[in-house]
Amino acid sequence: MIGLERYRMIGTDTISRVIGQDVYDEAGEKIGSASEVYLDDETGQPEWVTVRTGLFGTKESFVPIRDADLTNDGVRVPVSKARVKDAPKIDTDGHLSPQEEQELYRYYGLGGQTTGTETAAMTETTGMAGQTDTRGTVGHDTSGPTTDNAMTRSEEHLNVGTRSEEVGRARLRKYVVSENVTETVPVSHEEVRLEREPITDANVGNAMDGPAISEEEHEVVLHGERPVVEKEAVPVERIRLDKTTVTEQTQVNETLRKEEVEIEGDDTNRRM
Repeated sequence: MIGLERYRMIGTDTISRVIGQDVYDEAGEKIGSASEVYLDDETGQPEWVTVRTGLFGTKESFVPIRDADLTNDGVRVPVSKARVKDAPKIDTDGHLSPQEEQELYRYYGLGGQTTGTETAAMTETTGMAGQTDTRGTVGHDTSGPTTDNAMTRSEEHLNVGTRSEEVGRARLRKYVVSENVTETVPVSHEEVRLEREPITDANVGNAMDGPAISEEEHEVVLHGERPVVEKEAVPVERIRLDKTTVTEQTQVNETLRKEEVEIEGDDTNRRM
């Protein structure tokens, strides 16, 4: 709820300041935003304003503006938000017939004569005076102004929708780590081996070639394998981020108000 500073009464010279403004009820609770202003055909003064209400502002309701106040924060009307919510559904086609206006006066408990009203294009309107006075007084309301012979019972309904908003972010990042890898590699090497052969007729010539007794050396080159390690960077896969939509059920808890009626009498006290 919001407190509003009284500014001035609404007249034809301030209509342009009404359209598009926030509209608040008598308790300072926001009802919606002003869409169009309707002028009385006979007096030419602002009589009604259509207010966009409901979920996402998809509905328009007629609200009396005769005794409304134009403030620095918007428009404050002398009715409750709940009253506006259940107002008669009338098409906003640019003109109110006397019958439609009579229905609105009766619903809001307002007095006066009905000659029809037409929507204002900023501050200009076409008068339609001379129509028959059709507003009358029907029934008696002991708790307030004159109204019809029935009481309206209202209740709040819950309209639930969804909206998209940012709930978090995911980032794909790569970084370098090191790990030890052990592999077994077969390696071979040469070893020296001593071979002996007896003296035969085939090798006696080689055996006797040289001094009978002497010192001598023979050398053999030995070879062996050892592991050789090379590292090579190769691509192994492609990775990207993708999104998928998951739908889950979420419970919404809200307190709704509704009106009840009861019959009071000398011998009766019943709720209905």
